[in-house]
Amino acid sequence: MLPAGLLLLCLDVVCCYHVVRSGRELYWMYLIIIFQPLGAIIYLVAIILPEFVSGRGRSLGRAALKVVDPARAYREAKALADESPTVYNRMAMASAAADLGHYDEAAHVYALCLDGIHADDPALLQRYAICLVELGRFREALVILRQLGDLGDAGRTSTAALLMARAHDGLGALDDADTAYSWAAERLTGIEGLARYVDFLVRCGRLPEAQDQLAVLEKRYNRLPRAHRREASHWLDLAVKAVKSNASA
Repeated sequence: MLPAGLLLLCLDVVCCYHVVRSGRELYWMYLIIIFQPLGAIIYLVAIILPEFVSGRGRSLGRAALKVVDPARAYREAKALADESPTVYNRMAMASAAADLGHYDEAAHVYALCLDGIHADDPALLQRYAICLVELGRFREALVILRQLGDLGDAGRTSTAALLMARAHDGLGALDDADTAYSWAAERLTGIEGLARYVDFLVRCGRLPEAQDQLAVLEKRYNRLPRAHRREASHWLDLAVKAVKSNASA
């Protein structure tokens, strides 16, 4: 059984995470941190519990658990895959491993799953390609991405295009990377694709184009819902820093 102090700390973390994720006013966070543990208890009763009663807070609750125990989903998925090594259970384990940044393990498991009737599974191929790109295994990634492309519309997604761009970029094939980045930036939900394209343009010495794309990115970012903007701020920062560092050089 966890000590009372640790339980209260976990409650503070969950409540603060909920404030940020749900886009609540920041005074709630000050209340939680300054008036421990009363602030967290007030927030729990006034905000979180009503959401759970109405059903709207369940997804946020699962997300908050990831903050408190980020490896929990992986442990559970691994135990299930060890007990019953079906393709579905292995894929769940690989996905949980990738979420923790264990791309080597995830890639190995995905490769094992690409067999028989699952050899041309678009979702499985794309997840495998993500791991290969994150590991810097760009040539292997391109093989998988071309296999995806051969599947037609099911494999020609904007996410696959961004992966293709990153793979070509990693191999120094700048023309192919430019084409793929541009295509993905226009179609990919969110701003990651456009942010990576801005960074690519800067690295290629195309600062005016990068600045134009950054302006588009900032407009797109400002149109995002408030809660989504918090998650997307990493990509905005990436693009802004790339342009500013080059402009001042």
